[in-house]
Amino acid sequence: MGSFDDAGPGACVGARSAAAALGDDTLGARSVAAAFDEGDLNPSACDLCPRACGANRAAGERGACGAGAEVLVARAALHLWEEPPISGDDGSGTIFFAHCPLRCDYCQNAMIAHGALGAPARVPDLAAMCLDLEQQGALNVNFVTPTHYAPHARAAVRLARARGLALPIVWNTSGYETVRAIRDNANAVDVYLTDFKYADAALGARYSHVPDYPARATEALDAMVRAVGAPTYDEYRGQERMTRGVVVRHLILPGHLDDSKRVVQTVHERYGADVRLSIMNQYTPVVATAAQAGDARARRVLARCPELACRVPDEEYEELLDFADVLGVPDYFWQEGGACEESFIPEFSGTGA
Repeated sequence: MGSFDDAGPGACVGARSAAAALGDDTLGARSVAAAFDEGDLNPSACDLCPRACGANRAAGERGACGAGAEVLVARAALHLWEEPPISGDDGSGTIFFAHCPLRCDYCQNAMIAHGALGAPARVPDLAAMCLDLEQQGALNVNFVTPTHYAPHARAAVRLARARGLALPIVWNTSGYETVRAIRDNANAVDVYLTDFKYADAALGARYSHVPDYPARATEALDAMVRAVGAPTYDEYRGQERMTRGVVVRHLILPGHLDDSKRVVQTVHERYGADVRLSIMNQYTPVVATAAQAGDARARRVLARCPELACRVPDEEYEELLDFADVLGVPDYFWQEGGACEESFIPEFSGTGA
């Protein structure tokens, strides 16, 4: 999950160049609400992500992602640090979910990805959050790491739309998705804001504990492009806003410039103008900070992967951008100055949840 602040040092773009209270029901909304039993949304043998851990989440068993039967929301608020046509000037209406299918060792949102920080939310609560964010002036509704709660998120979109929601829906994901999940998102998701973390499967195993990240991410990205097509935009309250399409994010990691070049080249050659690339330089060694504070998990991670305590040299990021330019990658997003700061990480205090 990445951050761009259009009003601050983290944003550059180019090839370098509740509004409706849930008590105010309507026939349409009642019809949608009656179309699902919330208890049926949790799988009895979870296969919502490629791990397919088989957890009986309907009975409360926790999956590999850490999620059980209860949806947990860590934050629902306007967010200014996404790519410019996602956040604009007014902000993206982000709903951050707790837990994560990947649980990367270096995650800047580890407090929610690895922990259980969040407030319980049922489908009507999620729908109310969507409508409230629209009332606050959000450019879109942005579900952040929704993969393991996908059935609930889709049901909330249907309910919110029946109650008047008119914003695009952004699916903000690690990229570790199944093709079936992307197909199931049809008519619910307009924009994919997806990571492509690694070209080398060994890095996925090292940092995210999955053996098949590049293959699964490629299959999912193929499905995303088929589902929503090339990027399209409108003007919303004087701001350019993405209304359909795919943004592919890649975060350069310390010591892995060559892998980042492989990712950029693969995405560009495979998809061209059908996606927008976002090349990110905001790696923050939060795991080192946590280890210094006495976190046992972080200390184990650093003992195994000491490079995660380092920042990415500016020269390596510049080399990656030069590489993208030589390839002819058009209109990509990039970051400069101050992006790798912990102040860019949202405060997960339960705001709006």
